[in-house]
Amino acid sequence: MAVKFGVPPEGEKIRSLVTERLKTVMKEQGAKVTVEFRGEQKHLHVISVPVDMLYFNPATHRIRAQLTLDPKRERILTEDPWGEEAQSYLHDLLRCNPSNPNQTDPDYTTLQEELEDFGQREPGIITPDGILVDGNTRCAALRDLGEPHIRVGILPEDTSYLDINSVELALQLRRDKRRPYTYINRLIAIEDELGSGRREEDVARDFNIKTSTLHQDRWVYQLILEAIERSKTTDGAALRLVDFEDHQEKLRELHRDFTKLSKTDPDEAEKLKESRLALVVLNYPKTTVRLAESDFHDRYLDERLPEELRPVAQESTAVSIPGLPGVEVQDGTAAVKTTRALTDTLLQAKAASQATGMLDEASTTAADKIVKMARKTFDVAVKLAGTNAELKKRQIAVPERLTDAADHVDQCAKEFADAKAKRALDEDAFDDALITLRASLTRLAKLAGRTFSSPGDGVAWLLDATREK
Repeated sequence: MAVKFGVPPEGEKIRSLVTERLKTVMKEQGAKVTVEFRGEQKHLHVISVPVDMLYFNPATHRIRAQLTLDPKRERILTEDPWGEEAQSYLHDLLRCNPSNPNQTDPDYTTLQEELEDFGQREPGIITPDGILVDGNTRCAALRDLGEPHIRVGILPEDTSYLDINSVELALQLRRDKRRPYTYINRLIAIEDELGSGRREEDVARDFNIKTSTLHQDRWVYQLILEAIERSKTTDGAALRLVDFEDHQEKLRELHRDFTKLSKTDPDEAEKLKESRLALVVLNYPKTTVRLAESDFHDRYLDERLPEELRPVAQESTAVSIPGLPGVEVQDGTAAVKTTRALTDTLLQAKAASQATGMLDEASTTAADKIVKMARKTFDVAVKLAGTNAELKKRQIAVPERLTDAADHVDQCAKEFADAKAKRALDEDAFDDALITLRASLTRLAKLAGRTFSSPGDGVAWLLDATREK
């Protein structure tokens, strides 16, 4: 949904300069850049303007998730988006690594190097009053390099904030070499588009994804927002959108497994979701998060939890349904609520441990201790879960291999008939292959004969078929 911030204070001055320079390039038939504007391809004249004269777009989706990193500066941005402090905040956010804001984004450094070595290749896009629609990061990099000018295409005089949003997204979603939106900023952009009244099918097409993927991403985004809300402490600390930036695949996989399980057992699906969310909060890799099934808490964690992490005993309670007098449902099983309570503890501890500057040192230290304690406990649990998963894998590996072999034999029979009909069968090669198969079955039969004291029909057939006549 487009956000309106008004006209920049130097807007009229910029508009005057832009108008004069546009007259010159029109006479000279200078370079143009093509954008999608209100559903049509529009060719914009490109001019050169002072890099320090332009304004970073406060509503750009490139850094929407990062705006919450500093609540004080975010408030200033909301109150005075065109002021020096607000614009400085946007400049800082354009530089920083989305998943680690304390570091400079390596992509930003690469962009600076390319600009320094080869100059500006692609023009940015601005409104007539100097708001950057495309090229915010390029403008920041050029300023840091001390370059005096930037080349930009100029949008029409009647450009609205809705147009600014639409043009930015259209340019971003082109399949070219633009620096892509981060995962969280992409999720925000999708929600903004849907919030403006657009159909899911149209938004999915614009973002080059299937509608099912859009539904998946919306589920993930709501899960993240819910997790942030649950992470809020009494002192005001909370997790941030950027804290989930590197967990895209973990959360998408969680959605797939949760959706599948919820069709047959919603409570078990909730337990799986809570345990995996806890592992995400503790920053385990995807292959480890995958080990948490619905019984993870009960089977591997419960008896190992130290007192500081053990949830208060939970009970299932009846909840009335609004508009249906006398009708009540359970608000979740005790097991689900217990699993959720542990996840809440970890969400809040993680939020407090990162709230340096907001909470006192004693509070952040105590929270960090809880996180480390949880990590140590979960390390044991996931190791046991991994051992069990490996055992299951070995148990089903042998039967699966035989099933695959049977599929190959079936295919061989079909190809045998086809080769015979076309008189293309190599009989000697076929005979040699059968001898190789017999030797393999003989080795398998010897192992099976030593293993099964009372063989079933299948093992009995194998032993008989490979016995020397």
